[in-house]
Order: sequence, then C-alpha cells, then structure tokens
Amino acid sequence: MYQFILLIHVFISICLIALVLMQQGKGATMGAAFGSGASQTVFGSRGSGSFLFRLTVSLIAIFFVTSIALNNLGVHAYKERASALPVGLLEGMGKPVADKMSPAQIPVAPAPADTVSPVLPLPSTVPAKK
Repeated sequence: MYQFILLIHVFISICLIALVLMQQGKGATMGAAFGSGASQTVFGSRGSGSFLFRLTVSLIAIFFVTSIALNNLGVHAYKERASALPVGLLEGMGKPVADKMSPAQIPVAPAPADTVSPVLPLPSTVPAKK
C-alpha cells in the first residue's frame, strides 16, 4: 500500500511541476500588452487560466492527501516496529549502555594475545641518577 501511494505521490508531483511550468503569468503575451484580452482562444475566450487553475488545484489536493497518507502509514509502521522491541531497549534509547551499569558489570575486552604489554619497574627498584 505504501509503495502504491508513493508512486501516485511522485507522479502527481511531476505533473504539478510540469503544469506550473506550462502556465503563463498574466500579461505575459504581446497581445495583452496592446489590449487584446482574448489573444489565446485555445481553451475559450477566458483563456487557459480557469482550466489550468482547476487542474492545478485538483492536483494540489491529491498531493496533500497522498502526503498525509504517507505520513500516517510511516508513523504506524514506526510504532509497530517500536512495540516489537523489548521494554528494556526502549527505556534507554539514546543513552550509552555503560551509564546504566555498575562498574562491575561493564565488560572489559581482554588484550590480544599477540601483543606484549610493557612492564614498568616499581619506583623502589629504579636506580637513582646522580
């Protein structure tokens, strides 16, 4: 369902971009500059304004509906995934695990066997320089 609504959403957004780029502003033709109000009579004497305007408004309404539907589906999917987690994981989201453990519970990784740790002499056995 999510993919279908997303496909419609992308298609509507591409159509909206093309429709807005196709429209002309008021007074954009040379005929309008010289007083010819009905220079473009392809869509009637009122011009293409009302037809393109109605088509744009309907595409915008569909775009908003699909946006809200995608948001709603995304929130429900997030809540379902969050409810599937154990309760202990939800309590400390964002906090390091070591902050909630006592020092004895914090795991310490052993040093790799192939490395040699330096052994420092005790201060009492170090000869003093004169």
